[in-house]
Amino acid sequence: MSALDWDDLRVALAVAEAGSLAGAARALNVNHTTALRRLDALEARLNTRLFERQRGGYVPTEAGELLAQEARAIAPRVDDIERRLLGRDLRLTGTVRLTTAFVTMAYLLPQPLAEFAAAHPGIEVEVAESSALLDLSRRQADVALRLSHQVPEHWVGRTLGEVRYQVYARRGASGLPQRRTPLAALLERSPWIAFEREGTANRFARWMQQHVPPAQVRLRVDIFNSMVSMLRTGLGIGVLPVFAAANEPELLPISAAIDELTTPLWILTHPDLRRTARIQAFVQGVGDAVARKLQESG
Repeated sequence: MSALDWDDLRVALAVAEAGSLAGAARALNVNHTTALRRLDALEARLNTRLFERQRGGYVPTEAGELLAQEARAIAPRVDDIERRLLGRDLRLTGTVRLTTAFVTMAYLLPQPLAEFAAAHPGIEVEVAESSALLDLSRRQADVALRLSHQVPEHWVGRTLGEVRYQVYARRGASGLPQRRTPLAALLERSPWIAFEREGTANRFARWMQQHVPPAQVRLRVDIFNSMVSMLRTGLGIGVLPVFAAANEPELLPISAAIDELTTPLWILTHPDLRRTARIQAFVQGVGDAVARKLQESG
């Protein structure tokens, strides 16, 4: 064990929990080649096979199970120490890891991030686009920008505004409404681009499941970016956040705002990180810029 450090344990734990090298690479925020090299080096240093490479994935050997078990026990304490030390960092240097959804990255964040990078050349920002909420407690991210009615109670942050949603159609598309239409009529008569049936954790998918007749659905997608792409084709109508549609001149709103879909936009961090200078600067600067863009989009 004297030849090991925490990075070694982190590699073994990531592979054991993911069951694959690709999954471990994503968890470690490295590429596949780097993850493989680190695992091979660890096994060579220990002169022990930690995982059996099988067609279905990586299966821990007895030694691998032991190493993963030790890493799993140590991880919360290491993460806690890292957060507490970062909370005392007063320098405007280092890395800020941001987790956010695909649609906010595509439409709200590019300019605020560019302005922040220009103002703080000593800070490197890493963006992880995901529909899942990465764990700030485990340092998977430092800051989260999320559309949600509920956020973990132990995280700290603020709302940047309310995001409204409307139904949109391609401008000039034959067979699609081209003016404001009652929502009931759109649901009954128009072809729709909907979200996937399995996306029950997605409140927009649930809304469509409850309101859009299956016979009216022409295609299903899993994220708003794909919704935008399909709406541009004129195949059908669909729901978008107003801030996204404001940047799509080919699309026009054909409904009033759907009140039950209005959602707060949050910027959040872990309490142990809120006094870290670079986190403070990011939350304030990028948060303010995003709030302005959200307000401008209507």
